[in-house]
Amino acid sequence: MHLLATQPGEIDDGATAVDLEQSPGEIVVLTAADSEIAGLAAAHARHRSEDDSFPTLRLANVMQLRHNLSVDLYTDAVISQAKLVIIRLLGGRSYWEYGVEQITTLCQRHNIALAWLPGDDQPDAELTAQATLPGEAVHRLWQFCVHGGPGNFRSLLAYAASLCGHDAAWHEPSPLLRAGLYWPNSTINTVADLPWDDNRPAAALVFYRALVQSANTDVIDTLIEALEGVNFNVLPLYVTSLKDPVAAATVRAMIAQKTPSVILNGTGFALSNPGATRSDTPFDDADCPILQTIFSGGDYQSWVKGTRGLSARDIAMNVALPEVDGRVLTRAVSFKDQNHRDQAVEADIITYRPVPDRIQFVADLAANWTRLRNT
Repeated sequence: MHLLATQPGEIDDGATAVDLEQSPGEIVVLTAADSEIAGLAAAHARHRSEDDSFPTLRLANVMQLRHNLSVDLYTDAVISQAKLVIIRLLGGRSYWEYGVEQITTLCQRHNIALAWLPGDDQPDAELTAQATLPGEAVHRLWQFCVHGGPGNFRSLLAYAASLCGHDAAWHEPSPLLRAGLYWPNSTINTVADLPWDDNRPAAALVFYRALVQSANTDVIDTLIEALEGVNFNVLPLYVTSLKDPVAAATVRAMIAQKTPSVILNGTGFALSNPGATRSDTPFDDADCPILQTIFSGGDYQSWVKGTRGLSARDIAMNVALPEVDGRVLTRAVSFKDQNHRDQAVEADIITYRPVPDRIQFVADLAANWTRLRNT
């Protein structure tokens, strides 16, 4: 059996056994979402800055522990010495049968508090039944993750600390709308709250709610700045999905209030089916160009050094299918990248890295389409 030590910034596919080489922590959180790891690491840093006795935290991507030997190593080295273990698993117990079995058995044997949480917003009774914590506590932890965002991540860790016997103030999970307005470092409740100049044309910017949930909004903030720099009022809208009826209705209503001259869409897939009659979209009433903006799921270094361009997955999700809805392709403006190694939680922080010159290209393109539309 070959055993590899992971390197900073490396996400292994689970085909080879790896040792994450983490030291024990009082609270351990495993998740498949890099965005949750980044959000929880930031929340932990704030707690530790205010209280240096706040429990230690270890974060890891469960995808790195798909090999059975990797599970054994991590369980023996880290989980066996934790006070609380929280694992968010997408796909249910069957997706990670060995990990669920081994970790549950160990936590039961050593009286370690354990919460198994679904990886999405759908209940999974079979998975959560493996927890050693009471059902109310498991549900609360799950809701913190479902709604996400900096406030919920802070409360999740504060609540987790309280379960470990540490006195920490926390609030109940705060719901995040299925679609809504966003503005950097501000709370925006209505379109009237946006800092707009009525003499400027409007550009709507639509993107996934997951970026707000994880506080991974650098690429959105940079796009807003670039669009303002080419004389746009910006209407930033986050959505769960354009296929979600509530989210779609919200986008349609917001666009009706402030009709944009151009729409930049950062969500993938299409509402229409290839070869079928085109379906209505929330953008139709605007009657303006819709530019498809790509937040690539690939990593930045591979893209820079490679010669193949975007991955097949990126092309399918962000190029081929959006064209079915009639969107105009722009280019990739961000890539996943290792932001830094967080020594406090012993995890690599993966975020979307904005590429400034590509963002400026898209902003200029939006301005050109607006001028052409008004000619």
